[in-house]
Amino acid sequence: MGTISVTSTAFKEGGMIPRKYTCDDRDLSPQIAWTGVPAGAKSIALICDDPDAPVGTWVHWVMFNIPATVKELPEGAATPAGAKLGINDFRKLPYGGPCPPGGTHRYFFKVYALDAILTLKEGASKAELLKAMEGHVLAQGQLMGKYKRS
Repeated sequence: MGTISVTSTAFKEGGMIPRKYTCDDRDLSPQIAWTGVPAGAKSIALICDDPDAPVGTWVHWVMFNIPATVKELPEGAATPAGAKLGINDFRKLPYGGPCPPGGTHRYFFKVYALDAILTLKEGASKAELLKAMEGHVLAQGQLMGKYKRS
């Protein structure tokens, strides 16, 4: 399986996510970019989640069927043409930023290159997306940022 390099102008790997991308401020989605998508990819999927949540992994952002030609989502991104949003654990479709109870939490922005356009409907869950992606992942990568409420 190939490796995708995932970066952001908002924060570095393992760095702190700025407040404006969280529930404590504007709750904008950060800029996310990727390279290393294999030539045979037909779509990109993105999942952002927090494995440090007290209730188990908390899902913040789900997007799939992003055209394989798209290489980044700008800050506060609108959904690219053709892409669909899945539901997050705030019970909403768009990005829901970090809002951790307690200490510092880690947020993983995971990008997957797929050899298919998925037949999932808008509002699919992370679990439904992961199931639909089985056998279709050509490459993947992730970027991890941290946040602690002040």
